[in-house]
Amino acid sequence: MTEHHRTLIEQAIRIHGSQVKLAEAMGCSQQQVSYMLKADRVSAEMATKIDNVTGGQVSRSSLRPDLFGPAPSRAAS
Repeated sequence: MTEHHRTLIEQAIRIHGSQVKLAEAMGCSQQQVSYMLKADRVSAEMATKIDNVTGGQVSRSSLRPDLFGPAPSRAAS
């Protein structure tokens, strides 16, 4: 597991307020969210769910660039 991966999962948890609330939004268990914090990577399905429930604030591309390509850069306007 990379520190970057863990930071992204923690960000998704902060957005929802707790592991339980993130799990409810994703339709999975709190244990699954806890596992994602410790895992080497999340599945494509979980990356997509996190992307959806965070409104793209934690993108599937940032979680799984190997599957979804690099996260788009946010250019200053």
